[in-house]
Amino acid sequence: MLETFRALAEPSRLQIFELLADGPLPVGAVVDRLGMRQPQASKHLRVLSEAGLVEVRPDAQRRIYALRAEPLQELDVWLRRYRRMWEEQFKRLDQVLREEKKRRSR
Repeated sequence: MLETFRALAEPSRLQIFELLADGPLPVGAVVDRLGMRQPQASKHLRVLSEAGLVEVRPDAQRRIYALRAEPLQELDVWLRRYRRMWEEQFKRLDQVLREEKKRRSR
């Protein structure tokens, strides 16, 4: 999981990751859409691949990159604990707001 955070902490890699959320793309499309040079894009894609965030498949002379679900599922499991905490806080806030609304309407 730390490798996921490290890989996504770099803004260009995060941009690539978000771009791939719309679907698999070849390196050339990443380069065109983000306005970066091909060696730069390939370097970032390699880091994302090594972190397990993307997978690559050859397609003739191109390499197609796609997101992998597993690292995101791991993050989702980790975040559940924090979601529960925030949901409990929001429930408390809702209760306070309802009580305040009743108090003001009297």
